[in-house]
Amino acid sequence: MDLGIVFLTIVLVLFLAKISAVVFEKFGIPGLVGEILIGVVIANLVIGDWSFMKVLDLEDADSINSQFFFVLAEMGVIFLLFSVGLEMRVCDLMKVGRTASLVAILGVILPFIFGFILMLAYDGNMYHALFLGAAMVATSVGITAKVIKDMKVMNTKESRIIIGAAVIDDIMGMIVLAVVVGMAQSGSLDIVSIGEIVVKAVIFVVFILFLCSKVVPRFDRWWRSRFVPRPCDINYTMLTVAVIVCFGSAYVADLIGLAPIIGAFLAGMLFADRAKEWGMYKGIESITTFLLPFFFVYVGMNVDLGAISSDVLLLFAVVLILAIIGKHVGGALGAKIGDKSLDKNSLNIIGIGMIPRGEVGIIVAAMGLKIVVDGSQAVSQEMYVVVVLMSVVTTLIAPPLLSKLFRKKYPEEQDNGCETGRCQI
Repeated sequence: MDLGIVFLTIVLVLFLAKISAVVFEKFGIPGLVGEILIGVVIANLVIGDWSFMKVLDLEDADSINSQFFFVLAEMGVIFLLFSVGLEMRVCDLMKVGRTASLVAILGVILPFIFGFILMLAYDGNMYHALFLGAAMVATSVGITAKVIKDMKVMNTKESRIIIGAAVIDDIMGMIVLAVVVGMAQSGSLDIVSIGEIVVKAVIFVVFILFLCSKVVPRFDRWWRSRFVPRPCDINYTMLTVAVIVCFGSAYVADLIGLAPIIGAFLAGMLFADRAKEWGMYKGIESITTFLLPFFFVYVGMNVDLGAISSDVLLLFAVVLILAIIGKHVGGALGAKIGDKSLDKNSLNIIGIGMIPRGEVGIIVAAMGLKIVVDGSQAVSQEMYVVVVLMSVVTTLIAPPLLSKLFRKKYPEEQDNGCETGRCQI
């Protein structure tokens, strides 16, 4: 291994990724968009005989540096899903209520059906259809939550429904992903194999929830009896334990035929109730901040601009429309069934709040790109481009629409920052 090339790759990728992320964030655009675009540039910029891929020795997918870069990208997405799980406390999951549950359920079913039927009609490939459906199921709660938090409307009924539904949505999305990946890896679509994968996924989730509610509290009491807790400080021992559990859970998930990121996500939930007390947020955030740009750059590097044709752009337009309609209609319909008192503005807020796919849809596409079924990728290059574009565009359009709808619904609260209590419902 040429360590010089390895160090150059780390320096160049991190530098370009963070610079682009900062620039995009200055314009109110999520930084991940800039990091993905840098990946596209690195993979597609060729000047004569010179290219980034040749300089960084990334042209050959089997080269040691390419494999090392791939490992960094994989670790980045592992810690991303671990940090997402770290934000999802089991007690919050149990309290989200009937309305949020219906929003999540219909917001998963409709987009999956839309994506599945569309891709099946487009090329007849069952695995392409499954992965597109799974990619359209996703909701990036981080994007929506940031808008809600910045606007100081976290205490509104709509916000509580959106956040609650997004929590359930993520759990269901992980189960859907587990089933799709398991089916693709086994190369089988029979009822028995599907049932086995579903059972494995459900048992794994239930087991983690059991550990969260029964085992972790006892461990916490044992830890307190022997060590003095240090609130707000990074407890490096517990941080090390968390990292070990994260990778261990990812390994177990892979071992039983599920995606490793599902294990990482559930491992994060194990520590969610005590993450703040054990000072984990800063430590995990530091690790994620370092590794995550490699994943988004890797996502961009897999985009072949030569694969973008008029047919691909047409498919993207249809997928984008169905992705928006599926989440908006599913979310609004679930909210209306669950709470008849919600008016049209509230239903629109909830529907729009569920639209952004963000990093989650991209993760699904990236996983499908790596899985080979019957000699072909579970996600074609054209479909990969479509899903990445759909994830990016829904991430860009949802925040301004959500802000506009909240201002229309709560004009006085926007003026007062919700400090007068008028937002309380």
